[in-house]
Amino acid sequence: MGERIVKLPDVGEGIAEAELVEWHVKVGDLVREDTVLAAVMTDKATVEIPSPVDGEVAWIGAEVGDKVAVGAPLVRLRTAGGDTDAPAPEAKEEKDETGPAADEAPPPAAPAAATAEPKPQPQRAPAPRAPAIGAAPRPPGEKPLASPAVRHRAREAGIDLRQVSGTGPAGRITHEDIDAFLRQGPGAAPRPGLAPDDTVEEIKVIGLRRRIAERMEQAHTRIVPITYVEEVDVTALEELRTRLNADKRIDRPRLTLLPFLMRAMVTAIREQPMINAHYDDEAGVVRRFGGVHIGIATQTDAGLLVPVVRHVETLDIWDCAAAVARLSEAARNGTATREELTGSTITVTSLGALGGIASTPVINRPEVAIVGVNRMAVRPLWDGREFVPRQVMNLSSSFDHRIVDGWNAAVFVQRIKALLETPALIFMEG
Repeated sequence: MGERIVKLPDVGEGIAEAELVEWHVKVGDLVREDTVLAAVMTDKATVEIPSPVDGEVAWIGAEVGDKVAVGAPLVRLRTAGGDTDAPAPEAKEEKDETGPAADEAPPPAAPAAATAEPKPQPQRAPAPRAPAIGAAPRPPGEKPLASPAVRHRAREAGIDLRQVSGTGPAGRITHEDIDAFLRQGPGAAPRPGLAPDDTVEEIKVIGLRRRIAERMEQAHTRIVPITYVEEVDVTALEELRTRLNADKRIDRPRLTLLPFLMRAMVTAIREQPMINAHYDDEAGVVRRFGGVHIGIATQTDAGLLVPVVRHVETLDIWDCAAAVARLSEAARNGTATREELTGSTITVTSLGALGGIASTPVINRPEVAIVGVNRMAVRPLWDGREFVPRQVMNLSSSFDHRIVDGWNAAVFVQRIKALLETPALIFMEG
């Protein structure tokens, strides 16, 4: 019997450590070569760690949410071969404290005459005693001990487990304790659905959610934002979009408002180039980009990701629509690459039908601007003679006020507004 230690490999790009976000195995599992043992996250890329050999998991070296250094041991495997690596630190391995270690041979049995008197077998727990009605609640924060099945039954019956005395080991509440509590009479159990719920569930912030939290904290503490909200009449744009979708070729994607907005942003950035930039506040340098790389904030099951459409200045409306569809789908199904999730110079965010009337989008640091799309609705607008129904939406855009003055922010948004309200201008060069 041999052992093999699986260490965190060098995942590239100068990464010194990674966050453990998922275990696919536990101690005692049998694995085959190439079985995925764990998943780690670096920045926004998730990397799976496969097993190099067949074996049994004898030890795991980290918990979900831990930061693991490159080269640190992750898993110790028992293998059928004779190769043995140096032993890993005994940190997370589950041990049997009542007997010899799994790898040690048991000592030879002593002769029968010299055998010590056997230890008495533990006695069965006595029949459960009836708990007192209205027993004193456990202190706040002390969670009653009970199995998931007992907790489910208590919820169904509207019973607060803090009021039930447990007769199991270490005060664990059993089904018999629930039966005894119910036998005390209807006053012992609150009516179903009306019992107070004092449970507190602790959810560890790990993986992508932790990355998002860190980025939002940086944006809040290091950026001085200004938000500018403007109403846009998109009636003509919607008529054009509907017509183009009805007449489009079969090989072309369906057009949403987003490709038109992206092309309008390219034109507006040409006139306000400092908005298409990164601000390195530590170095005191603004990096202004010629290429327009627009990040598309995309909600996924794992959290918010920002796939990037690169060089939008070279794309037409249909190219933009195809790129957005492809990258959004890749982000949602988890196939987006690191390159597709980095490198944006300005970001667009939209909640679609849930977009609200206005919002205050958070800048994707180190960028200096983000454009937010709010919900579209039919509203009465005055045309100089009467109120007429028009399709209207708001743009809520935030800017890093350290780099972008309020005047420049307003000029930028007003240029986008003019292009969207007269969409033919989007297709004109210049």
